[in-house]
Amino acid sequence: MTPTPPATTTAISPPGYRPDIDGLRAVAILSVVGFHAFPGGLVGGFIGVDIFFVISGFLISTIIFSSVEGRRFSLVDFYDRRIRRICPALVLVMLSCLLSGWFALLADEYMQLGKHVAGACLFISNFVLWGESGYFDAAAETKPMLHLWSLAIEEQFYILWPLLTLLAWRLSHRFLLLTLALAAASFAAGLYLVFNDQPAAFYSPASRFWELMVGSVLAYLSLHHPQMLAKSPNIQSFLGVSAIAAGLIAITKGAPFPGWWALLPTAGAFLIIAAGPGAWLNARLLSSKAMVSVGLISYPLYLWHWPLLSFSRIVTGREASLLLRIGAAALAMLLAWLTYRLVEKPIRFGPRRRQKALLLIAALVVLGLWGNQTFLLRGLPLRDTSAALKIKNEGDLGQDEYFQYASSAFPLCAPPAIQREAPEWNGHRRCLQSKSQAPEDIAIVGDSHAEHLFVGLAERLSEHNVSYFAKNGIPLADNPEFRRIFRYLLREQSIKTVVLAAFWSERITDPSGFATEIGETVDRLIKGGKRVYIVDDPPAFSFSPRKCKYDSNWFYTNACSEERRPLEVRRAGYRHALETLVELDQVTLIETERYFCRDVDCRMDRDGKLLFRDRHHLNLNGSRYLADRVVADHPDIGE
Repeated sequence: MTPTPPATTTAISPPGYRPDIDGLRAVAILSVVGFHAFPGGLVGGFIGVDIFFVISGFLISTIIFSSVEGRRFSLVDFYDRRIRRICPALVLVMLSCLLSGWFALLADEYMQLGKHVAGACLFISNFVLWGESGYFDAAAETKPMLHLWSLAIEEQFYILWPLLTLLAWRLSHRFLLLTLALAAASFAAGLYLVFNDQPAAFYSPASRFWELMVGSVLAYLSLHHPQMLAKSPNIQSFLGVSAIAAGLIAITKGAPFPGWWALLPTAGAFLIIAAGPGAWLNARLLSSKAMVSVGLISYPLYLWHWPLLSFSRIVTGREASLLLRIGAAALAMLLAWLTYRLVEKPIRFGPRRRQKALLLIAALVVLGLWGNQTFLLRGLPLRDTSAALKIKNEGDLGQDEYFQYASSAFPLCAPPAIQREAPEWNGHRRCLQSKSQAPEDIAIVGDSHAEHLFVGLAERLSEHNVSYFAKNGIPLADNPEFRRIFRYLLREQSIKTVVLAAFWSERITDPSGFATEIGETVDRLIKGGKRVYIVDDPPAFSFSPRKCKYDSNWFYTNACSEERRPLEVRRAGYRHALETLVELDQVTLIETERYFCRDVDCRMDRDGKLLFRDRHHLNLNGSRYLADRVVADHPDIGE
């Protein structure tokens, strides 16, 4: 498919190889690997992906623009080159993950892996992950194919951008106008989504394409107006490196990203590439042998590093040790080099390229079918190597299933007082009550540790109307997240008992300040005629309940208990503040640890039932188990 331009068009030759761009790739990949392997050390390392987007947009658009204008562009040849560039390492990594997962993963883990491999083969990983959960949540660490979301966005760009460019060429030849218009629309979509739908902002191509188009603008200018780019190359390069460095330091997981923050890495990459290979930093640092060597293996290194880190987390059932993470990063470097030398180069540049592309497509089809069948057959639980369930019963529900059960068993909050005082809670799933008609008399307030108490107490105290209000924060009267709720609690005279629960050890950063604030909160409640119960943290284990739920296999060693002393250390900072409140007549401290721990250790299970849905949240069994013991030890609760 070759369009015919006007006879006056002059063919534009693309610039030659630039080692400094490979050096910039090294900056990008080292940032990403550093963030994933050592998240506490390089907080903004995930912006390396945004640097990759700009580089990819620049290189691909340079090829497309120059080829179209030179009347030598072919869609078949373009996609043939993309397949041979992208697929060899991708096929190898996905095949390795499926084979490793056959032996190492439990059924639900292998089912998830199959789903993600199937999505990756269709280059829709971003949409698959978009429908699941956030990039930074804990579950993300157990998804070996998580990182392929960015590859999917690039491939979607590679599919659409040549077609749009050809259309623009046939209609008006205004590549720059088209690029600027689409980039502006994409950036505007990203700004809207980052504050209204964070997962969409992160995973949607509509909010990400502008980053690749930053590179496209640079490609057009380098081909047609190179004199506009490198006017002060050393200054431009320095500013570009500074912008990226600022992003690595200032952008954190909590920032509204991409949005405005993404301008730091994208503008930085733009300035560095625009400065040209002659700029001092580009020539001396980015073009150095070490940086270029890392840049050349950046793609297979990106593919290998995350599955190794993710499998480490899955198999150990906890955050991998520093030594293990260092080992995984080092192994990823070795595998990336071997992949580049033995797989990528021979397939990409060797003979019979078209036949190789067809074989790679066939390999993607086979892997996609394998992954899809693995998903449909629920992870092939009858694999000889798969660990068998040791503990399985109806109460072993995950977070979503727990919410679904609670929402179906109990009505949402809808009393008139809620509508007046805090209308946003009306019909909200994080506000439930055990009875729809009777006045509330017990209220549970806090974060997700309040949520996991609700079902058990609501069922156990069936003669009462128990409600709960949950937010992401500490339940303090002056906390803006809870201020309206406390006003509501104090206003409603029918509420005689207030239960405060939170993940105290995780949320409290200033024990002395917390002691003052919790004291003031309790004082207000007591003066309002309330009886206050404060629920202590349950044990926060260092391993996943999977370590307790399944029998041992080649990779898993069954473990349901952990030494008690380390679990107590992290609680010491806030316990004194809570214990001083017990001196007040209307305050009771419920120490949950004693229900899960013995003299030397703490356990996740009791009587063949798993009590936890993750390291520190109770499942349905655990909620009922704890409620039974709390009511037995405090029979006056609610009176």
